[in-house]
Amino acid sequence: MVAFTRRGVALTALATLLGPEPTHAQAWPTRPIRVVIPFAPGGSTDAHTRPVLERLHARFGQPFVIDNRGGAGSAIGTALVAAAPPDGYTLLSTTASFVTAPAVQQTGYQVASFDTVAMLTRSPFAVIVPANSPAKSLHDLIAMAKQRGDRMFYATAGAGSSTHFISEYFNMRAGTRMQHVPYRGIGPAMIGLLGGDVQVILTTPASAAGQMRDGLVRVLAYTAEGRPPDSPEAPTVRQTGLDYEAESWWAIFGPRGMPREIRQTLNDAINQILRDPEIIRTFNTLGSNPSPMSLDDFTKLVNEESARWAEVARVARIRVD
Repeated sequence: MVAFTRRGVALTALATLLGPEPTHAQAWPTRPIRVVIPFAPGGSTDAHTRPVLERLHARFGQPFVIDNRGGAGSAIGTALVAAAPPDGYTLLSTTASFVTAPAVQQTGYQVASFDTVAMLTRSPFAVIVPANSPAKSLHDLIAMAKQRGDRMFYATAGAGSSTHFISEYFNMRAGTRMQHVPYRGIGPAMIGLLGGDVQVILTTPASAAGQMRDGLVRVLAYTAEGRPPDSPEAPTVRQTGLDYEAESWWAIFGPRGMPREIRQTLNDAINQILRDPEIIRTFNTLGSNPSPMSLDDFTKLVNEESARWAEVARVARIRVD
């Protein structure tokens, strides 16, 4: 027989009424989660985000709703999330422009305005020339560029774009002085390449998949391992003697101050999703590689990327007015 004191009975009754102390992880999510994509609908970020959100919906029983907020090179939608309550109900799904945009323009946010949630997927850039280019290798291209100096041109999807950053980084590492020719998107830039107005373009394999398939371009190198299965074989820049690697990436963030337990819950769930063979096939078709990563490793990568691209912007004097 168990004896109860009056104080013990009172405390037991109070504990029963209050129930166990809630935590953020237990309480979240109790309503739909908004996922802001800072680009117009239909782009690569939509394509990489939707399959993951569908599985998160099934996992947590709450809708993960995409809200496209394009404009100002991703700065408008990103700043919107930076100002949102850090309660786990507003997330950001974005690209590496997350770290490059603050280096070249007034954005209304800083990288430090966010906490990491999960890396989704990564892709190398490809160094591409027209099929009739005299450059048959990366060494040929560099020699040609050094010979021509500032009379050799590279195309990008626009000033301050990821293709602009990666091309200037190539200039820095290869010791070349190729000149920038910005276009209004990667499609027009590719037309400029094929028309002979520029001699080289650095872009993701997915962006040049059609031209690769039709034999209109030659891939001289990739900026990292992990070329998509259907892309032409070529060495990495590191294998050719340029000691660096760089990738495009897609990832999810939350406003600064988002509870660690919610971030960890999402990180665990997304990493599990990224190991699903169907997701791997889907992302490979999109030209990228699912990249499960811990919160700490992802945070370290973001800090390193932010420092690298800020230095490129400074050295190359990249600005977007």
